[in-house]
Order: sequence, then structure tokens, then C-alpha cells
Amino acid sequence: MKVLGGADSKSAVMNLLASAAPVAMPGARARDAVLITRCVTGDDQAARDLFAQYYPIAGAFLGKLGVKPVDIEDASQDVLMQFFRYLPSFRGEAEVKTWLYRLCITEARRLRRRWRIGATLRALLAAEPVVTDVVPPATRSEETMARLCQSALDSMNEGHRLVFVLYEMEGVPGKQIAELAGCPLPTVWRRLHTARKHFRSSLGIETPESDEQGEP
Repeated sequence: MKVLGGADSKSAVMNLLASAAPVAMPGARARDAVLITRCVTGDDQAARDLFAQYYPIAGAFLGKLGVKPVDIEDASQDVLMQFFRYLPSFRGEAEVKTWLYRLCITEARRLRRRWRIGATLRALLAAEPVVTDVVPPATRSEETMARLCQSALDSMNEGHRLVFVLYEMEGVPGKQIAELAGCPLPTVWRRLHTARKHFRSSLGIETPESDEQGEP
């Protein structure tokens, strides 16, 4: 995966991005299937186990999709309510986490629509000054890099951000991203290419030649 250029900046940013998705362990899908079956038949302990496993995953993913920290707890609970509500209809054709991502995407879109009017009013009432970061990438602190990474994500449109987060931060394959985003696979790669360029540009890092040519 080639996201950034420049050794120091690349190392700092990738450390910030690397936190996310737990690696699936062998048998995890089978264990989930057992927990789901038990939960659907009324096993409270199985429900608690599923909640404990997927609640933090939902919260982390919602945050990457742009849900504000103050809203993440409520949004995560709403996602898990939907998760358990529709659990009896889950047929195991996709991984549980992929299904959870789809619920998170729907919830993030709902919240985004709710924020839109408020954000428009705030923008009309008071314009915030633009702060330009002129610190060279190699000398930026981890805190500065984290702020710039968040700013880069926040300035992406919904489609580009979703693809970037799923591919670069969650490690989801392109085919699954296409299903989650509801778009053809070539569109996924185009959005990823654009999002990568935007991300690097926001951090003041040159785009590698290979990515200029549109390689995944």
C-alpha cells in the first residue's frame, strides 16, 4: 500500500492510521455464527458477548466516518439496536463486521443530514478564520499530524471518505467496499485514487508517480 511519500511523515501518519481493525482470527466467523444462533434463541449471555465484541468496533468506525465524538456513544447504541433488531434475518452470507459497517454507514448518513442545517446556520452567523499550517512535514509533531489527518478526512466528501477509511484504515477489500458503498468496483478505485491525492495534499506531501497513474 502506497499512501504517502517521505519517510518521517509516512511513518508518523501510518502509525496514526494503523490503530483500527482487529485482524480476523481463524474460526471467528464460525464463533460469530454460534453466538448469533444462541442470541436469536434468547441466550442473554450470547447477546452480551456480541455487544461487547462489536460495540467498540462500531464506535471506532463511526468516528472515522466523521461522527462527532459527542455523538459516538448514542450513535453506536443506535447501530447496535438495529444490529440486534435484524439479527434473526442475518443469513451469514457476509461477515458480521461487514454487515455492521453497513449499519454504521446508514447511521452516519442520518447524523450528517441532521447536522446539515445547523452547520449551514453556524457558517452564516460566524465565519471561522482559516489556519494555514506551514510547518515542514518532517518536523511536525504527532499531535499536529493527527490534527491534519482528521482535517483531511473531514474535508473529503462522503463517498471518498468512506472508500478511504474502509480501504486504508480498515483493510476492507475493494469488492466488499463496492458492496458497502453501492457502486461499481472501478468507481471504488477512482474514489480511492482521488481521496489519496487529497489526503497527501492536505498534509503537504508529494503524490508518488505510481499513484499519479491510478494504481490501487
